[in-house]
Amino acid sequence: MILYTVIPCYNEEKVLPETIKVMEKKYKSLIEKDAISKESRVLFVDDGSHDDTWEMILDAHNENEIFSGIKLSHNRGHQNALLAGLMEAKEHCDAAISVDADLQDDIDAMDEMIEKFAEGCEIVYGVRNKRSTDRFMKRFTAEGYYRLMEFFGTHIIFNHADYRLMSKKAIVALSEFDEVNLFLRGMVPMLGFKSDKVYYERRERFAGESKYSVAKMVDLAWNGITSFSVKPVDMILFGGVLITAFSVLAMLILLVLNIFNVSIGAQSWVIASVFLCTGINLTALGVVGQYVCRAYLETKHRPKYIIEDKI
Repeated sequence: MILYTVIPCYNEEKVLPETIKVMEKKYKSLIEKDAISKESRVLFVDDGSHDDTWEMILDAHNENEIFSGIKLSHNRGHQNALLAGLMEAKEHCDAAISVDADLQDDIDAMDEMIEKFAEGCEIVYGVRNKRSTDRFMKRFTAEGYYRLMEFFGTHIIFNHADYRLMSKKAIVALSEFDEVNLFLRGMVPMLGFKSDKVYYERRERFAGESKYSVAKMVDLAWNGITSFSVKPVDMILFGGVLITAFSVLAMLILLVLNIFNVSIGAQSWVIASVFLCTGINLTALGVVGQYVCRAYLETKHRPKYIIEDKI
């Protein structure tokens, strides 16, 4: 089988020397075991880096033909860079594995992924068996997010990020999705092909810093919810009906108490109710606005990425 490993990169000059070394060794091992063809490649995707990432990819390519790469014209984000790599790889491979440049995801799990592909799986998910390397807050928020997505009705694989194997058939099917707001963790399970999981232990980052800031992680999380679920809107509608019903009931109670001349300080309740309703209205408007914005972006049909150079 011809295997492409797609590795998105953004300002990764500190980790690339080790990544190149590790991937070269891994591919040599897989080729010697006849697990993959000599035509297999490691495809780096330079997501508009400002450092020497692209130059290092060029040097790696000149030294060993298993390394190839594409350079995006400007930074488009991890999901778009990953999609660009997959779309490029599908023209040449039988299957592609996506993995981050820091190689915190154990690449030895690739062997089992390839075995499951040989057994007929079109998609193999890399799943973390534990989060001992994460700080408490990151572990708490990450696991809470997966449960929140399930609550909202979006099917994603628990403790799976973007470390996965996809067959050419699966990648071609993914190319049919014309969405601007990408959330591949939710899109890939929607393909419905035969799939399986491989469990591994995530390592500490050996160099550099994570390019996923808190703001980017929140944006990815919110994009996942709004791209795959309308449940937040349903909850707002239900909440609005419920509050309206309680408000009418409260008015009836106040009316009855007023008839019997019972003083309850109604003015305070009115002021509190006004503030509560104003907050609810603003929250509802904000959530609905998010859906409108995403619908607006989808209608533009702008390219998800632009390739500037290719090796």
